[in-house]
Amino acid sequence: MQVRVSNFLILWLGFAAAPAIAQSGKTLVFGKRIPAAPQYSNDTFWASLPWKTDPADKTPAGLHDSQASARADVFFIHPTSFSKKQGDSFYWNASLDDEAVNKNTDNRSIRYQASVFNGSARIFAPRYRQAHLDAFYFLQPAEKQQVLNLAYNDVKAAFEYYLLHHNQGRPIIIASHSQGTVHAHRILQDFFEGKPLQAKLIAAYLPGMPVPADSFSLIKPCDTAAQCGCWYSWRTFRYGYEPYKWDAVCHNPLSWTMDNLYYPKKLHKGAVLTDFKKIRQGICDGQVHEGILWIHRPKFPGSRLIKNPNYHIGDYNLFYMDIRENVRKQVESYFSRGE
Repeated sequence: MQVRVSNFLILWLGFAAAPAIAQSGKTLVFGKRIPAAPQYSNDTFWASLPWKTDPADKTPAGLHDSQASARADVFFIHPTSFSKKQGDSFYWNASLDDEAVNKNTDNRSIRYQASVFNGSARIFAPRYRQAHLDAFYFLQPAEKQQVLNLAYNDVKAAFEYYLLHHNQGRPIIIASHSQGTVHAHRILQDFFEGKPLQAKLIAAYLPGMPVPADSFSLIKPCDTAAQCGCWYSWRTFRYGYEPYKWDAVCHNPLSWTMDNLYYPKKLHKGAVLTDFKKIRQGICDGQVHEGILWIHRPKFPGSRLIKNPNYHIGDYNLFYMDIRENVRKQVESYFSRGE
C-alpha cells in the first residue's frame, strides 16, 4: 500500500493519508492498548448519516444532494486517516475520541469521496478504530492482522446495526478506498457472497487496494457500466510508471471496462480539487496496464509541480463525475429490473 505523496498533491486533491511514520531510532512493538469500542446507536460514531449535516452532503457547483429522495443506500468505508506521529505510548488503532483524526476523515475522505454518492444514494459511513498507517509497513503479518481485525469488527458491527435499524429492505452499494477496501472485501464475503443479501447488491466500488479477480466465487468483477451485482476496482499511477507487480482487477473509470485500450481525455466527465467548487472536465485520460490504471498528469493550475507518479490519493477525486454518473446508471439499472 504505497501512499507516500507530495504535499502539493495533497493540497490539490484534498485527501491523503500522511506519509508513514518511520520513527527514527525506535522499534515499534505491538501492544494491547485498545481504544474504547463504538456504539453505533449513537450518531456520534458515524462520519455520515442521511439525517446528519456532514461533509458527505456537499456538492460542487451545479450538483445537488439528493439523499432525501434516494431509493438506494451506500455503505462507505473510509480510508486511513490515522497517521500522525505518536510518542512512546503507541496506539495501533485510532481512538474514536481523537478529534484530529475525525476531522481528517470528515474534511478529506467524507467530503471528497463519500459525497460522490449523494446524487443517487443515502450515505452511511461509520467511524471505526482504523489501523494506523504504520501497521501496513512495520508490523509482522500476524500482528497486522490483529490490528486490522479490530478495525473490521467495528465496520462489521456498524453494518449489522445499519441492516437492523436503517436498511428496511433497500438495495445497497458498498464503497470504500484503501484501508476501507480491505474491510469492504470482508463485508462482501461475510454478508453478500452466496447469501440472500447478494440480491440487494447494486454494485461495489473497491479502489485503492489490490482485489484479485477470484476474490469472490459468486460476485464477479463488472464487465461494463451499469452492470448490477458486481464490483469495480482501480489504482491510479502516472502513465508509464510501474511501481511493482499488482495482481488485481483494474477498471478504467472512463469506460468502466477492464480492457487495456487507451481512452482519451475527451471522455473524462470531471474531477474535483480541494476548492470543491467546480468540476474540471476533460483533464484525465486512462489506460489499464497490468492491474493498475495509468493516466497522464492531469492538467490544472499548478499541476506541473506534481512530480510524484503515485496518484493513489486521487482514485476518487480525479474521476468524481465519472463515478457519480456510473452510480446513477447502476441505481437506474437495478430498479429497471423490477426489484
